Amino acid sequence: MDLRLPKPASDQKLRRAEALDALESVLPFDRRDFLADILTDDDVETLRHLAKEGIGENSLRALASDLGYLEAWSLAATGFSLPWPAPDALLIKFVAHHLWDPAKRETDVSHGMPEEVAAALKAQCLLRVDGPHAPNTVRRRLSSWSTLTGWRGLKGKFNAPGLRSAIKLAVRASARPRGRKSKKAVTADILAALLNICAGDRLVDARDRALLITAFASGGRRRSEVSALRVEQLVEEDPVPADPKNPDGEKLPCLSIRLGRTKTTQADGDAFVLLVGRPVTVLQSWLERAGITEGAVFRGIDRWGNLEKRALTPQAVNLILKRRVAEAGFDRKNFSAHGLRSGYLTEAARRGIPLPEAMQQSQHRSVQQASNFYNDAERTLGRAARLIV
Repeated sequence: MDLRLPKPASDQKLRRAEALDALESVLPFDRRDFLADILTDDDVETLRHLAKEGIGENSLRALASDLGYLEAWSLAATGFSLPWPAPDALLIKFVAHHLWDPAKRETDVSHGMPEEVAAALKAQCLLRVDGPHAPNTVRRRLSSWSTLTGWRGLKGKFNAPGLRSAIKLAVRASARPRGRKSKKAVTADILAALLNICAGDRLVDARDRALLITAFASGGRRRSEVSALRVEQLVEEDPVPADPKNPDGEKLPCLSIRLGRTKTTQADGDAFVLLVGRPVTVLQSWLERAGITEGAVFRGIDRWGNLEKRALTPQAVNLILKRRVAEAGFDRKNFSAHGLRSGYLTEAARRGIPLPEAMQQSQHRSVQQASNFYNDAERTLGRAARLIV
């Protein structure tokens, strides 16, 4: 008979916290204690295994965040940690708690997420909305749940007809309009205003100027890709004709950016995008002035104007965009870093660039997603809405 007593919960939490220290480059330090308190030993081991398997940092960060939320919700809703694999009833309960009809809630307080569950999640700063969740958020968390189930060597029932039907009906009932990551796109005219604001001689001006024009001209790179960009990914190419129809005419400088692992590409892939002309000279000018010959391209600059060794975080890229937007006289609430991505495709549509050619530069994997920006641009510029003016 094993007479050893189980370790106290505090010791188990400390052990999980120490295990999560190995993921400090991915998980924010201020979230370590929270995750150590919520996650199980198996959860932590799964995250460490994913890190060893080379999963992208952004993907791992998202999985850890979703796992923390799922475990917290399960504890609040059932009193127990997540079972693996999850039964159908628990999956449907998750959908019912997050996608519901606000009108029905007014007459039936039991509809949607119970108040005690919502209160528990709000106390942990995990729930910030009083209404139903965005359908895409629910789908993403279910996708993370499914991915983590698979990594444990188990099969879930995430494609069960009952669950698919529940999601479909719940999305209809929630009647929540689809929001965009950036309410307004950073099109060429807005980008020009931002670059004009960055026309000063300070080091921070040179950095922000290079960051904004590089992110836009390279196809609207995601903020995570901008922050992770390294000098080693930049390859100088032969100059290209300014006018493709006149190959012997004026030449423009050209750089290729090897993407490596991104949201839509693999680390061992050879995907790349091009910078041509002015973006090349602006980027090279920044690297030369900052004395950067290796490592991170875009780095922090302290209050005294000194360049730091650490790369910008994705959040910092977003804040830089918002700060420059405000300085240019626009409402910062209407813009985010994703506006550079949507702005690139919107501008490409306005200039009549074929969608496949634009997607080759933006590296969108979904034609449907990319074409949404084209459709919006064509509708605002087209004649269909101008029958009576």
